[in-house]
Amino acid sequence: MAGIVTEPWSSAENGNASMTPKGSSRELRHGRTAHNMSSSSLRKKSDLRVIQKVPYKGLKDFLTNLQEVILGTKLAILFPAIPAAIICTYCGVSQPWIFGLSMLGLTPLAERVSFLTEQLAFYTGPTLGGLLNATCGNATELIIAILALTNNKVAVVKYSLLGSILSNLLLVLGTSLFCGGIANLRREQRFDRKQADVNFFLLLLGLLCHLLPLLYTYVATEDTPAAVISDMSLVLSRSSSIIMLISYIAYLVFQLWTHRQLFDAQDQEDEYDDDVEEETAVISFWSGFVWLVGMTLVIALLSEYVVATIETASESWNLSVSFISIILLPIVGNAAEHAGAIIFAFKNKLDISLGVALGSATQIGLFVVPLTIIVSWIIGINMDLNFNLLETGSLALSIIITAFTLQDGTSHYMKGLVLLMCYFIIAICFFVDKLPQKQPNGFHMGLQQMNNVVTATGGGVFSS
Repeated sequence: MAGIVTEPWSSAENGNASMTPKGSSRELRHGRTAHNMSSSSLRKKSDLRVIQKVPYKGLKDFLTNLQEVILGTKLAILFPAIPAAIICTYCGVSQPWIFGLSMLGLTPLAERVSFLTEQLAFYTGPTLGGLLNATCGNATELIIAILALTNNKVAVVKYSLLGSILSNLLLVLGTSLFCGGIANLRREQRFDRKQADVNFFLLLLGLLCHLLPLLYTYVATEDTPAAVISDMSLVLSRSSSIIMLISYIAYLVFQLWTHRQLFDAQDQEDEYDDDVEEETAVISFWSGFVWLVGMTLVIALLSEYVVATIETASESWNLSVSFISIILLPIVGNAAEHAGAIIFAFKNKLDISLGVALGSATQIGLFVVPLTIIVSWIIGINMDLNFNLLETGSLALSIIITAFTLQDGTSHYMKGLVLLMCYFIIAICFFVDKLPQKQPNGFHMGLQQMNNVVTATGGGVFSS
């Protein structure tokens, strides 16, 4: 039966397990998100001929898992950064080194989480597998955000989440369109606008939820106490976050059940590819589950290192925390996913590239951001959706520019170049910014400064 694991080592590993692969390989691809399809381009086909000769079943199963999970990626060369970061932590090495090694270690882990969720999807079926993929797609950003919240570093949370959205909309999509256009100069690149339109509707909804708390600080009079504005913004942000999460759940229902055909458009071209191979699960369900839990714990450990050392790294490298969080964190943390999107653009499969960039941006904006607001509410930290003027303005213009770029359903390298130039301008903006961080939660501006924002220098730019 198509989709059932027939390799002897997998059968031995599965034994009498109740969980067995469900459906055909073609059917299971409908449960994969573009995130997983892009990450799969960085995987290596494992050669298990030597391992099959091992006489002991337990050892053979362990070596098979090790080969598939650890060595089955082109990013395996970065795995030594993980023990190096841990050793440096306990040996008293300077914190900038720990920060850099932790960032490198997070890169292959993010790709391996995508691989493991895809393996579990073979056993859970396409719908539940797609839901699992959509939920775990940005696990690294979510873990970093929650750990930063527990350390009361609200600024790092806001900056990193904003950076993830900007990176997906401008850097990933821009690079994909540019490289795809260069590689296909004599071919018109087309894509399905339907799923892009859905993502932009949701991104605009998220933008509205960011704008309204920001506007509170500008419509208030000089006699309005700052505490009143703070309470209004918090209540609005928490209410908006609940609505955003409901909207994201509706989006998942739309994507995985009622209108799945819109998001499966990228598979149509694969039906005619001669080199498409039947895909099967390479590890058992429980092995994949244990590996996924273990990888998540390691991500949490490295994320803790990143959060604890980011200020020291900022001072040592003479870079602002905003630049590191908005520019460097998203680039390194999502390098595997980004590279996959670019590879598919080279192959003239823009639907997958758009699914990666827009889908990830939507997930951050409509799921991770409101979830962090709810988590901060639960643990007693006042965090709102007011990212303040510079950050919110960058987000708004990025969404608008990207929407205009994709409005006609065609692409060429000039569109990608413009998106990249926009990203570089924003990066330079935060690179040259030396304004000090203010009080937490975005209520650092005096009301007089708010009313005189046109003439005040830097007033209302940063939220912490």
